[in-house]
Amino acid sequence: MTEHRTRPVNGARPVTDAERARLWLAEDGVTQTGHDTWYDAEPPAGILTTEDLCDGLGSMAFTDETLDLSDRLRVALGLMDLLGWHPLVTAQVHTAHLGPEGPLPPEPLWGGYRRRLEAVRECEAITCSLWFDWFEYAPTAAEAFAEVLGNDRERLLPGAPEPLLRRARRVLEHSGPVPWATKIGAYRAAARVPALRHAVFRAVLRSRHDTYGSIDAAEGLALLDHLELPPDTERLVELRGVLAADPRP
Repeated sequence: MTEHRTRPVNGARPVTDAERARLWLAEDGVTQTGHDTWYDAEPPAGILTTEDLCDGLGSMAFTDETLDLSDRLRVALGLMDLLGWHPLVTAQVHTAHLGPEGPLPPEPLWGGYRRRLEAVRECEAITCSLWFDWFEYAPTAAEAFAEVLGNDRERLLPGAPEPLLRRARRVLEHSGPVPWATKIGAYRAAARVPALRHAVFRAVLRSRHDTYGSIDAAEGLALLDHLELPPDTERLVELRGVLAADPRP
């Protein structure tokens, strides 16, 4: 589990979002008993799987009126840390951002996404949330891409810190649905960094083949030329051929 801590108060150990979510579940009588098992003390008491918990409580963080909006967001992000990817768990953040109480406060929201994207251990819930919730929905794709990578494109240089490279790699590989004009600047910046060139290739590949992918074929080909990838890179020849034959801009 990736830990994301809030600032300590009076020298106390900071509470992670996952711990806050665990406390929130405990207030509802739900405690973890194993890797994929939870005990629900509320009648009728019984054992739940993680899937059961996601189906039942995974989407309810933003319905808790005893918490302010920032705390609801912390709980929602913490549930993503605890429970992993599930559409009810991940989609609630996006839904709340677009809802009557939105937009969500930017630092807890986007800072939380960036920290998880930079962590050594990949948080699948975060990358799936970006891909399926934020990037595939046109009205939020540009905002989300800018916040998790686009605004930092000038920092994408050889020798960039490894946490930034991890974040860039993960965002690039899931950015297929982002409008091409929104992401091409970050793609070109990332192409300058040898450690990111394969991720840029994956980004172009998914921009062409993702169901909601967005690409300018000519610019995509030019970007591939700039990457100087080994000629035997898997799917490179196929992608070049598809882009060369694509009449669409």
